[in-house]
Amino acid sequence: MSRWQRWLAQQADDRERAGLTRRLRPRAAEEPLVDLAGNDYLGLARDPSVRAAASRAALTWGGGAGASRLVTGSLTLHAELEHELATATGQPAALVLSTGYHANLAVVAALADRDTRIISDAHVHASLVDGCRLSRAGLTVVPHSDVDAVRAALAAADRAGERALVLVESVYSVLGDAAPLSELASVCAEHDALLVVDEAHGLGVHGPGLVARHGLAGLPHVLLTATLSKSLASQGGAVLGPSAVREHLVNRARPFVFDTGLAPPAAAAAREALRQMTARPDLGATVRRRVEQVAEAVGVGVPAGAVLSVPMASPGAAVAAQAAALDAGLRVGCFRPPSVPDGISRLRITASAGVPEDEWQCAVRTLRGLVEEHR
Repeated sequence: MSRWQRWLAQQADDRERAGLTRRLRPRAAEEPLVDLAGNDYLGLARDPSVRAAASRAALTWGGGAGASRLVTGSLTLHAELEHELATATGQPAALVLSTGYHANLAVVAALADRDTRIISDAHVHASLVDGCRLSRAGLTVVPHSDVDAVRAALAAADRAGERALVLVESVYSVLGDAAPLSELASVCAEHDALLVVDEAHGLGVHGPGLVARHGLAGLPHVLLTATLSKSLASQGGAVLGPSAVREHLVNRARPFVFDTGLAPPAAAAAREALRQMTARPDLGATVRRRVEQVAEAVGVGVPAGAVLSVPMASPGAAVAAQAAALDAGLRVGCFRPPSVPDGISRLRITASAGVPEDEWQCAVRTLRGLVEEHR
């Protein structure tokens, strides 16, 4: 056995003993399960109008964009999606990328350099963390949602003569809490810093997102990133903010410059889902109502987004509860280290507007019993 084979075998053994082994489980197009694990918050992934839009785009444009967007891969379809995203969120401009992960990598790595101080909330998504690593900027990680800690870090950056970039999420996916956006925007304005808000879990569940809901849309020092794979039922990502930022990313963001453009069917599906989201605010209201119902049933606090997490005693207990849910006809997820910032394993339950009401009520009753048994 080679040294690489020995190392891989040891890594696999360590994961197995810690209860942290992850496996891919391909699903069929049709399954007799209630999906409470995915990210289709508004239930639009199978909406007839969304599927029809994707089909028309595939027939018109083909299966892929064909090149990076700076070559021949920038389509009028992308420009239309960007315009509608900017309009829906109240931002001056938008730039669409192939994934939400790329959007976060792009905005951080292109705006931050060795003369920049990144101030990151301790609970931001891995894509923002990786963007920090790519940027080679100085990094200060502050305690979760601690505005005073952000203020102190910004003051230190001022003294050092550094530009500052503050990274937060509007709604944090694991704990489900909302960031203090108004206070953060005010502190960033005082210190001439940029605030980057990842709206992955806010957009759709809260209409145009929590930045807009807090009256912060269009401020020159507040930028958004978003994924098109959750409420917008497709795939891709976007950065939204001032036109000057968009222009800078087009020229300097490696995850944009060197990547193939978003596939036409995905772009068209996201555009149609965005139109549905805007025209049907009842979808977000249904998600918020349902997440309150399941939170009450399993005895945890109500999250600000669609994802609810139930702390479990161990990774093994979380996996056992997940398996029991599957046996009962429910697909739920689970958070385990290193995906959780505090190291506590949790069941991950998604409230979706796409589940029929009778199935939803049955699922809530089932979850109540499962959590009582396995917690």
